[in-house]
Amino acid sequence: MDRGSLPVHSGSGRPASSESRTPAAPTHIRIPAISLDQPLISLRVQQDGRLGVPGEPGDVGWWSDGPRPGGPGATIVVGHVDSATGPGAFHGLSTLDPGDEVTMVQEDRSTIAFTVRALRQYGKDAFPDSEVYTTGGPPALHLITCSGTYDRSRREYRDNLVVYATLDDASLSG
Repeated sequence: MDRGSLPVHSGSGRPASSESRTPAAPTHIRIPAISLDQPLISLRVQQDGRLGVPGEPGDVGWWSDGPRPGGPGATIVVGHVDSATGPGAFHGLSTLDPGDEVTMVQEDRSTIAFTVRALRQYGKDAFPDSEVYTTGGPPALHLITCSGTYDRSRREYRDNLVVYATLDDASLSG
């Protein structure tokens, strides 16, 4: 990730509403296919309307004002692909395949599982905010990191990678 933020569709900085109880906040993420097992930090939308990113390359953060795992809309999780000192927490994200599992551990110690459905790379100037930052519809998980060519003059990657995952049916039973 770079420059300290990601775009967020305007007006989407509010928590998603839910007809039933609000799901517990996530505290941990596990992605066995890339040997990732990390606590999550909270990320907020900044004054410029962009979602903040983790301050350290090894950290993984979630959009704490956005949808929670298992509730309507997409839970957004962000990590760095690398840094000047080496690989970031989401270094292996591009190697995920459809069918790979991602598990979120929540504050109430429950777990919720998602299945990777697709990986998409978008130019930063063509990032589909309204498709990625969804606050309604079925529960989903969107993992975001940088990708593509590194632009040395701008000190950032030109693209973002979004991993789209859907809630496992078994997770609905709790």
